[in-house]
Amino acid sequence: MNTEIAIRMANESDAEQLLGIYAPYVRETAITFEYTVPTLDEFKKRINKILTKYPFLVALQEAEILGYAYASEFKNRAAYDWAVETTIYVRQDKGQSGVGKKLYHALEVVLKRQNICNLYACIAYPNPGSIGFHEHLGYQTIGHFSKCGYKFETWYDMIWMEKIIGEHGANPKPVIPINALDQLKG
Repeated sequence: MNTEIAIRMANESDAEQLLGIYAPYVRETAITFEYTVPTLDEFKKRINKILTKYPFLVALQEAEILGYAYASEFKNRAAYDWAVETTIYVRQDKGQSGVGKKLYHALEVVLKRQNICNLYACIAYPNPGSIGFHEHLGYQTIGHFSKCGYKFETWYDMIWMEKIIGEHGANPKPVIPINALDQLKG
């Protein structure tokens, strides 16, 4: 039995397994502020939209997806092109197994190749597991917003964490869309 964890680019056919990982977070936690589990069709559209410019990675063991991580637009203005928001979800029974660290490391490698400089994670607060995970990977808290998310009859704070992975020189290299890179094709 092969217990190696492989990382590859997601594709639309992964949507059902990915949604299976995400759905419990929507239904049972305030980790996502989404109230309703998206439909399979909506989730496929999300994957495809992200893959027009950014990486959407999955971690697999055998043929089973254990988690996923992706980058998305930070703000819709050209001046923000070198900054992305990062997102990660790991199957709840695979927490603290190293899957998340492996996914984020692979995500950073691809984002550096795309010429991305800044990574941002938006995290519901309190969430010591996610905050500790991001701190361990070099993120720092840069913003704290009070009672801005409401779910399960509770107001939650939100924090932004940041990690710098690129140089901020004059005339930065343009961001390369993910489909222009020839790695991790799935």
